[in-house]
Amino acid sequence: MSTLPSALLSYAQSLPEGGVVSPKEFLHLGSRAAIDQAFSRLAKEGKLLRVARGTYVTPVSSRFGTRAPAPEKVVQSLAAQNGEIVTLHGANAANALGLTQQVPIREVYLTSGRSRKLKLGRYEVTIKHAPRWMLALGAGQAGTAVRALAWMGPSHVHESLAALRRTLPPPEWQTLTSGRASLPSWMARAIGEEAIRG
Repeated sequence: MSTLPSALLSYAQSLPEGGVVSPKEFLHLGSRAAIDQAFSRLAKEGKLLRVARGTYVTPVSSRFGTRAPAPEKVVQSLAAQNGEIVTLHGANAANALGLTQQVPIREVYLTSGRSRKLKLGRYEVTIKHAPRWMLALGAGQAGTAVRALAWMGPSHVHESLAALRRTLPPPEWQTLTSGRASLPSWMARAIGEEAIRG
């Protein structure tokens, strides 16, 4: 293998599972055409997986063969690389908080960045741009509660909030109630009503 592809591959393999690499990171090693060609060759040989345009990961090897890295690791790596906030979609959030027994079939994440799809072997992961309010309370349980409530919708907000008040740790419940000014009116009103009830 010539030095350029081997340099790309050894760097990609030095990253933790799900670590993403992009041709732009290697422009100091050669022309854009040469870099693109090296990535293309490594992908054809199965040594790298192309998950999106200009984004590659190293497959994970085990005694059962090779597989794509875990979707959440790739998503978190992309988020770190692009300086984005990426979190669970509302359906996953509702399931994680025990508000629904439904287990989402598709992997969907919300981001402060642009919407895109990732191809990880047989799986397709969707990353959707989310409005700022949906990510305002961060990745903790209060933020997860906001995304779960958004997914559950206005018709289920009161029973969902009653359940959350019982299950969220007091500091997370406090974060949720004190952050309601940044949320949509229907949700802010329901959180306020539940806080008074408490």
